[in-house]
Amino acid sequence: MFYKDERLALFIDGSNLYAAAKSLGFDIDYKLLRTEFMRRGKLLRAFYYTALLENDEYSPIRPLVDWLHYNGFTMVTKAAKEYTDSQGRRKVKGNMDIELAVNAMELAPHVDHIVLFSGDGDFRPLVESLQRQGVRVSVVSTIRSQPPMISDELRRQADNFIELDGLREVIGRPPRDPMPEREREEEEFTAK
Repeated sequence: MFYKDERLALFIDGSNLYAAAKSLGFDIDYKLLRTEFMRRGKLLRAFYYTALLENDEYSPIRPLVDWLHYNGFTMVTKAAKEYTDSQGRRKVKGNMDIELAVNAMELAPHVDHIVLFSGDGDFRPLVESLQRQGVRVSVVSTIRSQPPMISDELRRQADNFIELDGLREVIGRPPRDPMPEREREEEEFTAK
């Protein structure tokens, strides 16, 4: 539940939201997401947290990060750490939980409602602390994936759970047609 006059802030755990949307089979349109929550209240900030690989020439997330930065999102990034695990596999570590928690605690006195886009159970103590400060907390994730992308403890702690799949029509990007327009026209023409 949202109130038109309440001051809102969005805290988006980028990798967690991406994984949840992917498990549901859709992409997020971040312009629509921001517009939707501006409609629900007085949106003060929209934070997006992600780790970036610094040594890669091209990062697939870089265009998104740049677009978000230029379109009203406060970007919080840090260099991801690369390492090799005990089986010799290349792994990347770039946890942004502490940065998100610190920013949420700093902003808490200035907002009425925080919307957390993550299902990570590590955020349950943060949600509990924000609530003790008088801030309502909604959590956006999904229970419709297998396995569910939200921890049960976080969902129970939140004042409001918003099913990401329920937002698909509002913030989802139209599915991309895998066949380019010209090829589809050619296929339709030859089928006649």
